Amino acid sequence: MSQAETVAELGSRINIIEEAYEFMLAYASQGLSSDQDNDTGRQAREYLKKADAALSGLPGVITRYVGQRELQPTAPYDAFIEVTSTTPGTRRPRFSSSSHSPPISSQMVDNLNASIHLRALLTDLFLIDEVFKSRR
Repeated sequence: MSQAETVAELGSRINIIEEAYEFMLAYASQGLSSDQDNDTGRQAREYLKKADAALSGLPGVITRYVGQRELQPTAPYDAFIEVTSTTPGTRRPRFSSSSHSPPISSQMVDNLNASIHLRALLTDLFLIDEVFKSRR
């Protein structure tokens, strides 16, 4: 995979996660008890699935980016890789557990949005994206 493709993939994954978070903020404010039988609920489930898929391959994309750009030392990037990892001991938010949960209520999404882990993840993703942009 080329550097340009890696840059595009990283940007796409971050955008998917950000869009899901923004949609979930709006969903949480609607006071819905379930995602069943409404378009907004179906969209919520799709956003959660897409965000989980984008997050699940993110550590490899960041690692590939650092390697392709030959960024040295690599240690400063390890924390960003770790926060997106699914290895034991990490606390990456699990969008998939929410997307497979029947029903998805506004309250559940509000609790997910309030998760300190999710907020830390989003902050780290935006930060690493800005760091990488400044290195291009």
